[in-house]
Amino acid sequence: MAPPLRKDADEHDETGTRRPSRRSLLAGVAAFGALGAAGCSRVPTAAAGVEGGDLLDRLKAQGVARLGIAGEVPFGYIDTNGELTGEAPELAKVIFKRLGVERVQPVPTEFGSLIPGLGSQQFDVVSAGMYINPERCERVIFSDPDYQMKDAFIVRKGNPKGLHDYADIVEKKAKFATGTGYAEIAYAVEAGYKESDILIVPDQVAGLNAVEAGRADVFAGTALTVREVVKKSAKAEATEPFAPLVDGKPHVDGGGFAFRPTETRLRDAFNAELRKLKESGELFRILGPFGFTRDEMTDMTAKELCRG
Repeated sequence: MAPPLRKDADEHDETGTRRPSRRSLLAGVAAFGALGAAGCSRVPTAAAGVEGGDLLDRLKAQGVARLGIAGEVPFGYIDTNGELTGEAPELAKVIFKRLGVERVQPVPTEFGSLIPGLGSQQFDVVSAGMYINPERCERVIFSDPDYQMKDAFIVRKGNPKGLHDYADIVEKKAKFATGTGYAEIAYAVEAGYKESDILIVPDQVAGLNAVEAGRADVFAGTALTVREVVKKSAKAEATEPFAPLVDGKPHVDGGGFAFRPTETRLRDAFNAELRKLKESGELFRILGPFGFTRDEMTDMTAKELCRG
C-alpha cells in the first residue's frame, strides 16, 4: 500500500481520496456499530505534560480498550454470532490483557476512516491488520508488524490469460479490478496500468464476483484474503503469491497496529509484549487459525517499513 499509496493504498487512502483497502464492513458489523459508538467516550489525546502519553494508564483504569476495525476477514471483523474476532483483535485481546487492560471493545468503521477515527478519539488503537507504509507513518505511529504479506490475484479457473504479476496485466491488456483504496492500485499504476481503467469494487468478495461474472479478468488483493475468498468458488482460483515491484524492487508489506503519535508509551509497551509472543511462538498460534502461514511471520520492524 509510495509513490502513490502502497499496499493498502494500501491498500487504501485514509483521507478519502483513495481509501485503503481490503476492508468493507461484513455481515454483523452494523449490529455492533451502535455498541461501538455508544460505548466510547472521547478523551484527550494525552494529558498535558505526560511524556509519551497517558493512554495506557487510562485504559488500565477503565478496564477496556476500544479497537477500530474495518470488517475485513480475516484481519478484524464481527462473526456470524456477533462476536469480535480476526487476527488483529485476537492478538489485541492477548496483549492488552498482559498490559493490565481486561477487555477490548470493537468500533466498526470503513477502512478509509480508521486513521481519521483514531485521530478524532473514536477508538484507542487501529486493530485491522493495517499495512505500514511511509504515508501512514506521517500520521500515526505503528507497532512492529505481526505479519508480512505478498499479493495474489483472483482469476478464472485455469488462469486462461496467464496473469501472475502486474506486468502481465499490462502486457495482456487484462481488465483489472481491486478494492477501494487498496495499495494494489498503486502497484498496478507503477507497472503501467492506467488508473482510470481500474475497476474499483468494495472488497475481495465483490472482486470474486466480478471475476466470476466476467466483468474483470483479475482481482488483486493480499495473498491471504485472496486464497480464503476463492475456497468455495467453482469458477475462480488464486494465483501464487508474489512481491509487487516498488521503485523497481520487490516489496513485501507488513501489517500492524496504529496508535496516535503522542502515545509512544502505549506503543512501546505493546511492542514489548508482541516481541515476547514472537519469541515464544505464541504469535503463530494466535494467527494460524485465520489462515496465516509460517512464511507470513516476520521480524521486520515498523521503522523499516516506514522508510519504504
